[in-house]
Amino acid sequence: MPENGSRHRNRLRWWIGGAVTVVVVLAVALPFVYIHFIESPAPAKLALPGSTGGSGTGAGSSASVEGTWKVGTGSVVGYRVDEVLIGQHSTAVGRGTEVSGSILISGATVTEGSFDVAMGSVVSDQSQRNSQFDGPIMEVSRFPTSTLRITGPIVLHTIPAQGATVDYPAAGDLTLRGVTKPVTFTVSAERTGGGIAVLADIPIRFSTWGIANPSISGFVTTSDSGTLEALLHFTQGAGNPAVGTGASSASGGSHGGPPSAVTVPPTTVPPLTIPANG
Repeated sequence: MPENGSRHRNRLRWWIGGAVTVVVVLAVALPFVYIHFIESPAPAKLALPGSTGGSGTGAGSSASVEGTWKVGTGSVVGYRVDEVLIGQHSTAVGRGTEVSGSILISGATVTEGSFDVAMGSVVSDQSQRNSQFDGPIMEVSRFPTSTLRITGPIVLHTIPAQGATVDYPAAGDLTLRGVTKPVTFTVSAERTGGGIAVLADIPIRFSTWGIANPSISGFVTTSDSGTLEALLHFTQGAGNPAVGTGASSASGGSHGGPPSAVTVPPTTVPPLTIPANG
């Protein structure tokens, strides 16, 4: 009888050990399979229309760019953040097209610039991620708009020829979640057939703006910083409607301009369920 009891205990330990092993393997394998074979790749970084062509070393344009240039159709603003899903690395990307604003160019210098983004229009391909972004991370209901104000002149020197790009240093005040902080960044500009295209990547450390790290304990860990991406197409026409007026955004907020499609690819299967609280 004692021998049978010993065998029973050994079998029980074996089954428990096997079950634990299966759980561990699944915890590693499932995120790996999801990220590498099921979830669509993160969208590529934003780029200027002619980014595969010329550079800013060529001859400049002689055409005048003086006057007011407004943010127009095709402009996109969003975020890019590295995250780890139970040991597997991926990139979270959200983008929105409800952006308005303008720059004033006098001579060969940008003397003024101001931009507003309806935060409720910024979405990713994951509904759970969007809920976290709109809720505890950015509190979109309390802080529906983010702004960037240029605080110093941007000296253009050479106006790029059409299809070529030139980089310029810039400085501004960035307001996120109701907190305003100074930022410095590089602006890449390109003359296009319809106006001026401008690209900027602004590094963001969450704690600087009082933004809680969006990690979910035991499930998703994110970097303590990310990148604000912006691709703005400037026109001397009407431009986009001002943020804060007009139709509701895609996520239900009351923001300026009609909802527009966001170039974030959908996953091919229902997304993983992420706990509401970490």
